[in-house]
Amino acid sequence: MPSINFIRSVGSAAATLALLGCGGGGDTPAVAPTPAVSASVASSAEDHEVQAHRVREQQEQEALLSTGVHARIAFRKPEFALLDLLKGRRLFERETFDGNGRTCLTCHSRDSGTVSPHDAQRRFAADPNDPLFRADGSDDGQGNGATRMLEEATVLVRIALPDHVSIVGDPGARSVVLRRGIPSTLNTPALDDKLMLDGRQPDLLAQARGATADHAQAQREPRTDELLQIAAFQHTPQFFSSLTMLKFAYIGTKPQLPSGRSESEKRGRRFFIDAAPSGDLKTGLCAGCHSGDMLNETNEFIPAPPFARGGRFQSVGVSEFNETGNPVLQWRFKNPDGTVTEFASPDPGRALITGDARDAQAKNAFKIPSLWGAARTAPYFHDNSARTLDDVARHYARFFGAISPIQLTEQDQQDMVAYMKLLK
Repeated sequence: MPSINFIRSVGSAAATLALLGCGGGGDTPAVAPTPAVSASVASSAEDHEVQAHRVREQQEQEALLSTGVHARIAFRKPEFALLDLLKGRRLFERETFDGNGRTCLTCHSRDSGTVSPHDAQRRFAADPNDPLFRADGSDDGQGNGATRMLEEATVLVRIALPDHVSIVGDPGARSVVLRRGIPSTLNTPALDDKLMLDGRQPDLLAQARGATADHAQAQREPRTDELLQIAAFQHTPQFFSSLTMLKFAYIGTKPQLPSGRSESEKRGRRFFIDAAPSGDLKTGLCAGCHSGDMLNETNEFIPAPPFARGGRFQSVGVSEFNETGNPVLQWRFKNPDGTVTEFASPDPGRALITGDARDAQAKNAFKIPSLWGAARTAPYFHDNSARTLDDVARHYARFFGAISPIQLTEQDQQDMVAYMKLLK
């Protein structure tokens, strides 16, 4: 989205399948088993159609996987074809690497691939000593207090500062601790090679190694073969949000925007189609940043950098609005030409990785997430400030109202949400 204007204006196959079906990344495979139809549901023609559709999808998924998971993974990731997925599952779900008791599954839940405040509250009620509330999940990073996790479900992330970047008021600091949400593993990393909210990890092995060291406080460094098995496991069916995503990953069938059935869904679709701005500027508005096969990159119509297709990082005013009230720091970036860029922000995002605060795709910018499966991956934005898709729509109404003449009405927001819920 047009962040620069905002800144200026407001500053064995069967056995494997059976075992993996219980694994992390989703409580169910990409298509859930079809439940029995009650008399009340069967009496509804619309519900009967939905039920029939689910049965067809289940059958299609079974046929898709009949050749074996390894063979399907090899379509996109041949290097994973011979790895032991069952070992990968065990490493993902149970291995602590002699750390603080956390596993990958601690923070990447089976259903959403992340953790929401509701998840945290439920787990705290069941066990206040759950590993989720240790280390960077605690209020002070030392294991004391769980208020932030219970209210926001954010963790404390330490980012090393580039040599030419400093914090005004603490110029000697060479790192900073920021509050961020936990990126979902749903459809990522299998269908998205940009990892972490700021894109700082170059590949999945580096990400897994960093997570075990930083979040799990591992005392035993994972071996390369273990990291590869974890990576391979994250390409198994339960890490995809739908049959649509599974088919894209396993046989290359590109996802298409659904047409929508209700009037609200049909109206909402206009925001997500690739189209040049015209008229009230609402058609294609969301597609400016949510385009491409995964709905996670800019298109050629975006009226802000990169002014082209393929951009993966943008600011949409989340740090600027700072709805969560995170601590605001004054940042100082020394530029190559000798000038200095100084600004206040609770989290400069991608700029702390690139070291360039003059780049609109870096300053307060974060990775554009995919919209496929978004209804399952709440909360939203890098600071978890949007708890629901309705909150997301309200944020964009405020954002576009601040940077443009676009006014998103309540009906517009409802239609956007109705359509996003279709993006399975």
